[in-house]
Amino acid sequence: MRIGKVNRKTNETKIDVEINLDGAGKSEIDSGIGFFNHMLNLFAAHGQFGLKVFCAGDLEVDGHHSVEDIGISLGAALKEALGDKRGINRYGTFFLPMDETLALVSLDISGRPFLVCEVGELAPMIGTFDTELVEEFLRAFAFNAGITLHVKILHGKNSHHKVEAIFKALGHALRIAVTVDEKIKGVPSTKGVL
Repeated sequence: MRIGKVNRKTNETKIDVEINLDGAGKSEIDSGIGFFNHMLNLFAAHGQFGLKVFCAGDLEVDGHHSVEDIGISLGAALKEALGDKRGINRYGTFFLPMDETLALVSLDISGRPFLVCEVGELAPMIGTFDTELVEEFLRAFAFNAGITLHVKILHGKNSHHKVEAIFKALGHALRIAVTVDEKIKGVPSTKGVL
């Protein structure tokens, strides 16, 4: 079983995260932020991951600490679940249309964290979710998982559609990358390590 678990406690947040890469899309999410719960549920469902996230954060300040720390924890849990990365596809790319929006997510489980995020203008808030936190989450996730992550909105006007398309596409692209291919012997790198 490819499972990663992280318990993270700071003065700002208390977080428990568990990801099962073969978990069939079942999730239990309580981030304290309704729209973000919805996005994490979509990520799990489209990635076919088992995902549990609980966060008690300082939402009386704002959502920044909670969203960023969930990204840190989820990235670390993914890294743990992948283990030595033997046999995985490593790369994943997915284009996702959602009404007028078209999102691209492309990633490499390389051990070299990087983020390119070009999503255009977003409404400042979606419900109680600050949309500036989309990039903060993606950066925290990519850098703690050790992945190179490119996220781009190619077309789109509706902020809800844009953000939702990103999280769905991230799930699909990551599912492709973590899938084990029996033809791949060992770690998918000529260096022998990722």
